[in-house]
Amino acid sequence: MALLDVKNLEVSFGLRSGAVKALRDINFSLERGERIGVVGESGAGKSVLGFSILNLISQPGRISAGDVRFEGKSLQNLNDKDMRTIRGNRIAMIFQDPMMTLNPVLTIGDQMIECLLAHRQISKAAARKIALQKLMQVQIPSPETRLDQYPHELSGGMRQRIVIAIGLLMDPDLIIADEPTTALDVTIQAEIMELMLELCERNNVALILITHDLGVVSQVTQRTMVMYAGRVIEQGPTNEIINDAQHPYTQGLINALPQMGVRGERLQQIRGSMPSLQAIPKGCAFSNRCDYASERCRVIPEFTRSGGCLVACHMVEELVAQSENKAQDGGA
Repeated sequence: MALLDVKNLEVSFGLRSGAVKALRDINFSLERGERIGVVGESGAGKSVLGFSILNLISQPGRISAGDVRFEGKSLQNLNDKDMRTIRGNRIAMIFQDPMMTLNPVLTIGDQMIECLLAHRQISKAAARKIALQKLMQVQIPSPETRLDQYPHELSGGMRQRIVIAIGLLMDPDLIIADEPTTALDVTIQAEIMELMLELCERNNVALILITHDLGVVSQVTQRTMVMYAGRVIEQGPTNEIINDAQHPYTQGLINALPQMGVRGERLQQIRGSMPSLQAIPKGCAFSNRCDYASERCRVIPEFTRSGGCLVACHMVEELVAQSENKAQDGGA
């Protein structure tokens, strides 16, 4: 049984002009200890996916179809009390900005102890001891001193380490990390991602890493899902997607990486921008930005297996069919 199983997930937001779908037909599973990356431009639906797994979609949003199962149990059918035993305990979430996550008027120790006491029947002294151990685990210098400090007294990198330590307090089975290094400089980013990878491997914790940075995904994750306008358009082993992207959108993301550019020349970019949820093109949502678009792209493409990846693209579907026909002709 998979640790997490997402089936036909759909999230809608009710507006005056009518409901719009932020997520459409999302399907994937995650095994214990597995690490998966979710990539795409801003507005692709990555963060909404993370929030929907934990049933944290606020009104006017709602999960309008599909199911999220954790160890076989549907999270959509749990009441608030039962959901609290999962959220923050079995599934932890690390948000983008640690200053939005940490309470500025409470010390680090008070926040960590409060979290432990909410989920476990232990003494305050025992909770402080666990908090201290977690700070040591994320390599916080002088952890005893940090417990009595406030968030504003710490650097950005140290605050992010503390947020990771809070996520690990309950020894979760799954961590959802939503752009965990966005506000940090490049050197600190690398340190934080190396730390997260080490902690996940050591504790056999599954990870969903939500990011726009394909370079980070290539270093940390085993599988990758590429999202565009609320849909998954390509998914498969990270190495295959990075080294041999099949979908034109994924190819565009990789070509736009700074290391793919030529010194002294302009960086490559995907023309246009992500469509509004209220104006998504019919058929393939990427068609109005795609150099390979044709009349057939007015129909939503089905997933086609190409190598170890699943790709939702008519062009890839045609190439795979041609390859199969050639193989059959050769065999005949």
